[in-house]
Amino acid sequence: MYRTIIYAIPLFALLIACEFAWGCLRGRNTYRLNDFVSNLSHGLLSQVVAVCTPFLQIGFYTMVFPFAARWSNPEFWSSWTGIVLAVILFDFCNYWVHRAGHECAVFWAAHAVHHQSQDFNLSVALRQGSAVSLLGWIFFLPMALIGVPPRNFGIAALVLLVYGYWVHTQHIGKLGWFDHVFSSPSNHRVHHAINAEYLDRNYGALLMVWDKLFGTFAEERATCVYGTLKPLNTWNPLRALFGLYMSLASAAWRTPRWSDKFLLWFKAPGWQPGGVTGDVSGEVPADHCSGGAAAPYDPVLAPAQQWTAISQLVLWLAVILAFLWQAQPSSYAVNALMLGASITGLWLTGAVLDSTLRVHWAWVMQAIVLGLVLNCVFDIQNLMAG
Repeated sequence: MYRTIIYAIPLFALLIACEFAWGCLRGRNTYRLNDFVSNLSHGLLSQVVAVCTPFLQIGFYTMVFPFAARWSNPEFWSSWTGIVLAVILFDFCNYWVHRAGHECAVFWAAHAVHHQSQDFNLSVALRQGSAVSLLGWIFFLPMALIGVPPRNFGIAALVLLVYGYWVHTQHIGKLGWFDHVFSSPSNHRVHHAINAEYLDRNYGALLMVWDKLFGTFAEERATCVYGTLKPLNTWNPLRALFGLYMSLASAAWRTPRWSDKFLLWFKAPGWQPGGVTGDVSGEVPADHCSGGAAAPYDPVLAPAQQWTAISQLVLWLAVILAFLWQAQPSSYAVNALMLGASITGLWLTGAVLDSTLRVHWAWVMQAIVLGLVLNCVFDIQNLMAG
């Protein structure tokens, strides 16, 4: 699975380059360097997390399947009809995962990372929340109950992953009837928009039939404004990944009633306990409740900062791809070490983009991190070999 992602990267990179070139030629560039680096950083982190948590992804489905399956028909599921049906079923379950990601605070805290970019381009498709797979797996258990084999589950997941890439663009307009049947760039622009009429709409990853059936479809009309209603305003990946969880935890701590401490996590984002004001309500993440479009967070960067961010992103891209190529889910010590190093290294890059860390210190600290990682990996491998 990890190598499949690596094989897809050249295609993703080529399409990003084409979109960037097309935007420049048309005088409508949709990329900013800082946002692009941030998007790819989160994409890389999500893949490292996937290696560290295989039990809660396809591995969990594979483990549960023999006990959960109530109807087994291997011949049917191995046919093209079975594969197509598995994709449709996966899309249906994914609709509810995605909807929970917007309408339940704890799921939104995981999914918000994907929406924090104030731009909309193909690199945003790679900006995935690292904690989503830890929460959403339970929605796919009905597929195991009806006997969808793990192989079909994996194929369906890969189909939706690849399909969902091309809809993250502003350079493809409306597509007529296609927009009313399938997820399309127009439909997905609506999904990422913070316009009042577009909030919490168009959850379908492949088909729009679920949104039309359950009343969450909206057609693109007004110009879309992107991001979250409460802008992140930092390139710090730790703030992006954990900021909303910290807000929820702080709000739950300050809330007097135990029932409200629990409900805060499962009510809609921005929900406040009745009669509670002041510090508690101020801690509740209100991304989906109030506010409006904000000027894009875009601090001015010196050339040295720009080249440092690019170089460090390329460096960690190479390191993480090499790690994914040989990643073993059972090597928990190595995987955990790589996760910590990746977070630290990409945090340093974000600090350069935020101008909170000088360029020369960023390089010194990157060298220390990489040196420690290589030394520890060799020690761990030698220990395991012994």
